[in-house]
Amino acid sequence: MTDIMIAAGVSLVFVALGTPVWIRIVNRLGYGQMIRDDGPEAHLTKRGTPSMGGTVFIVGSLVGYAVSHLITGNAPTVSGILALFLMTGLGLVGFVDDYIKVFKQRSLGLRSGAKMIGIILVGVVFAVASLRFPNGYDVTPASAHISFLRDFGPSIGPYFFVLWALLLIAAMSNGVNLTDGLDGLAAGPAGMVLAAYVVIGNWQLRNSCSAALAPNCYSVRDPLDLAVVAAAVLGGVFGFLWWNAPPAKIFMGDTGSLALGGVLVALAILTRTQLLLAVLCGLIVMITLSVIIQVGGFKMTGKRVFKMAPLQHHFELSGWAETTIVVRFWLMSALFVGIGIGLFYLEWMPK
Repeated sequence: MTDIMIAAGVSLVFVALGTPVWIRIVNRLGYGQMIRDDGPEAHLTKRGTPSMGGTVFIVGSLVGYAVSHLITGNAPTVSGILALFLMTGLGLVGFVDDYIKVFKQRSLGLRSGAKMIGIILVGVVFAVASLRFPNGYDVTPASAHISFLRDFGPSIGPYFFVLWALLLIAAMSNGVNLTDGLDGLAAGPAGMVLAAYVVIGNWQLRNSCSAALAPNCYSVRDPLDLAVVAAAVLGGVFGFLWWNAPPAKIFMGDTGSLALGGVLVALAILTRTQLLLAVLCGLIVMITLSVIIQVGGFKMTGKRVFKMAPLQHHFELSGWAETTIVVRFWLMSALFVGIGIGLFYLEWMPK
């Protein structure tokens, strides 16, 4: 628990104090957010708000993780490094995208093909490496299985596992990106899911098969260090949310949204809770589905299901205040996370 508390605390303080410094730097360089002309008119007032704020909580998370290990003397693990690699790698792809937007002063950055290539390259390295590096019990960071509360069913093999991991990475990173349409809307739910993974990692540590081959034990290589990673990113996100809550002083940009999507998928894969992530991230899934429904419905019928997609913009155009939407969506996210944690503990309930 000491590792977790140090990682979260250091990251929180670093980001809370570092974000206003980053805001001044971005303002001085003139790197303000561009706003789509076809979006809600109320968003046009946000033009020029500092962006690329995800840079701060990525760095803060890395600092929190490193300081935690320096103070406790515990060596970093392969699982922890892989999770941070996926977060940082996707954050770098997002940073390039954000930089093109602000440097060329346009609302679109990297072309979709180039962006996807970057996501695939980082994702393949993560997926392939996660099937290697067994510990003394021959447990690798990930396994070639589908998982819900743990691995189940037959192995899908390394090649299909890499494709499955890429699907999860692309879906979640783009899902967080779609959710990041209102001030604080992505950071709040992401923080709740990260908190859930602190709990999950700690519980898996206490019930690890490496300690005792008890019923329902978990074959997870480094559960404690994954909880430390989740805590470090959680501290960074909460520190950032202080400045990103409505009205936002800074946006996380694609730098932050892709990084958050990456670390959430990494935690799900490495804790063997891949399908549980869909429940924990129910709000993100719901918002992503609204875009799919909108596009699919329009192509089939020529009519729009929502006034605008993603879903949060539908409620904006319906007259809801931005703060009302954000808070109510946070409450929905808390409900999804509560259901997910309940499902995780369900098999431990007395029968």
